[in-house]
Amino acid sequence: MTSYEKAEELFKGGLNCSQTVFVMFAPKYGLSKEMALKVACGFGGGMRDAQVCGAVTGALMVIGLKYGNDNIEDLEAKARCYQKTKEFIKIFRETQGSIVCKDLLGVDISTEDGYQEANDKNMFQTTCVDMVVRAIEILEQEGY
Repeated sequence: MTSYEKAEELFKGGLNCSQTVFVMFAPKYGLSKEMALKVACGFGGGMRDAQVCGAVTGALMVIGLKYGNDNIEDLEAKARCYQKTKEFIKIFRETQGSIVCKDLLGVDISTEDGYQEANDKNMFQTTCVDMVVRAIEILEQEGY
């Protein structure tokens, strides 16, 4: 099973977009699957406000695990993490058109009507899966 198939299985099995991306990489950087799921939970669905796509926030957490500073004095690591964050966002935006959930879906899932429309159009099983897979592709291409 490829990483993309595994991610699709996890997402369709009930994880949100952010959890799916983050849990695919977190154990590699020393974070348990259980803790990764907890940390990423609130970021799904554009932080429940259809803002920054959860697949993107999951990826940014992965970048933080690899490059983030673990002490206040390590400004070099912080700068490197910021640069890697910008690089990821640039690639995702160039290929997907946006990093904002409601722009990617064309509906605002933070509203009851928008959520229902996305559900009726099967967007969570199509467009959202595509965003999760794309975030993972970028991370893998960048060596995470």
